[in-house]
Amino acid sequence: MTLFEQILSARGLQGKARDIFLSPDYDARHDPFLLPDMGAAVDRLVTALQNQDRITIYGDYDIDGLTATTLLLDAFESFGFKNVEAFIPNRFVEGYGLTVDAIEKIAADGAQLIVTVDCGSLSHTEIARANELGVDVIVTDHHNVADTPPPAVATINPKRKDHAYPFIDLAGVGVAFKLVQALQTRLEGLPLGQEKWLLDLVALGTVCDVVTLVDENRANVYWGLKVLAQTRRPGLKALMAVAAVDADKVNARSLGFGLGPRMNAAGRLETAKHALEMLRASDGMQALEKAQLLDALNTARRSDQDKILKAAIIQAEQYKEDPVLVVSHPDWNHGIIGIVAAKLLERYKRPTYVLQEMGDESKGSARSYGDFSAADAIRAADDIITKGGGHKLAAGVTLPTKSIDAFRRRVNEFYRTQNLFNQEALLLPREEVALDLFVEVTEGLLDEIAQLEPFGNGNPEPILKINNALVINQRRMGAEAQHVKLELRDTAGHAMQFLAFSAPKEFFIEPGETVTVWFQPILNEWQGKRSVEGRILHLEIL
Repeated sequence: MTLFEQILSARGLQGKARDIFLSPDYDARHDPFLLPDMGAAVDRLVTALQNQDRITIYGDYDIDGLTATTLLLDAFESFGFKNVEAFIPNRFVEGYGLTVDAIEKIAADGAQLIVTVDCGSLSHTEIARANELGVDVIVTDHHNVADTPPPAVATINPKRKDHAYPFIDLAGVGVAFKLVQALQTRLEGLPLGQEKWLLDLVALGTVCDVVTLVDENRANVYWGLKVLAQTRRPGLKALMAVAAVDADKVNARSLGFGLGPRMNAAGRLETAKHALEMLRASDGMQALEKAQLLDALNTARRSDQDKILKAAIIQAEQYKEDPVLVVSHPDWNHGIIGIVAAKLLERYKRPTYVLQEMGDESKGSARSYGDFSAADAIRAADDIITKGGGHKLAAGVTLPTKSIDAFRRRVNEFYRTQNLFNQEALLLPREEVALDLFVEVTEGLLDEIAQLEPFGNGNPEPILKINNALVINQRRMGAEAQHVKLELRDTAGHAMQFLAFSAPKEFFIEPGETVTVWFQPILNEWQGKRSVEGRILHLEIL
């Protein structure tokens, strides 16, 4: 059995399952009318088209919400809707999701129908206010839901308990795309098959929202990457150019690490409208200007993030014995602290809440891992917070600044009640195949592994392990010697290069040591030379 066949076997991909996975079938998509309230939503939109109602697409400031907003704007235009606008909340003004103030503003501007994307499932009060003002609401969302849906015309969410949909982990843009597919059965203007040109947006939002890349998500991203390679959108062409992403080689990693951070930077530092305008641009020069602005904002975001992280590490040292870290400061931009929370989790291997103190009120972001739910911990502090919620691994919270210490105690008490054991082990990589010899790790293997793309949550890049490798050379790289490259030799005398960027101190192994290494094979191209190297994920000295 070849190394690639061993990887497939470790993933349970054999026989028919292998064929389906390696060649995702877009036409095997699920019936959109299996989603709850889809019929009611389509009926209301058909009426809206007949009457040419004024419609507002209520989006969100992250990539999932931005791509979903753009997708519906494009599709509604194709269907013949004439009076459609977008409303993207500002993180620093309205905050996340529907707000009563925003609803009242939209109603005052004459909207008769609001269609939400990536939000709204828990907005009972806000939607009730819309109803009072004579505005109908259709919710399209994928976040957690209450037992009773809000008083909307329709609440389309695969996570509703009364759903009959075969796959519940769609991104917000995926749910919006299902609405478009449903509308195609009743409206003209977007013939069957032409909706595939929207898959570049679906792929971008799905990958960047870190939903599982299996089932319908895998098919949408697989084909969406092919659409992105020949996208008709000047904005995405310009963004790929400034991010140095080769359209012919675009993959999920390009979205998650190239395009995604630049789009998110707009909403983190200023307004996500910059990113929406880039996506919607029809003129090449305007698209390039917006893409360059996003690139500059991303550079500023990285600088601010580094400053916050350094300060957060100093504070975290005071609480590093706590099973859950809670740190806060007035100068930490709450548009960036979610990334900082992820960095602290990686460093301290603890669920982390990072908050910005904004006078009497503080806003924070949480990141977790393993069996600890960041959202459930927030719920356990309901009596001392203003609001909060999210997912198991990522959540947000708003609370009185004076309650931060009480919140810290409460989430740590909640952690202890969970009786969790050996959680740090869940952060360690798990190999799919153990090697004896480096000679098996070839360019041919990389070509085979590429068939498993797109990689992401639920479909990670394969991890290999080799035992008894001798360190024969170490080279430090970077302005602060923060990166390391190790040359290892296997038991048959074959050598291979391994590298780690921003490596932890335990990766700087001296020559002469024997190690076990968990790694991902990568192709290094430098000055016309190509070689297969390993990206170090974890190592242990024997």
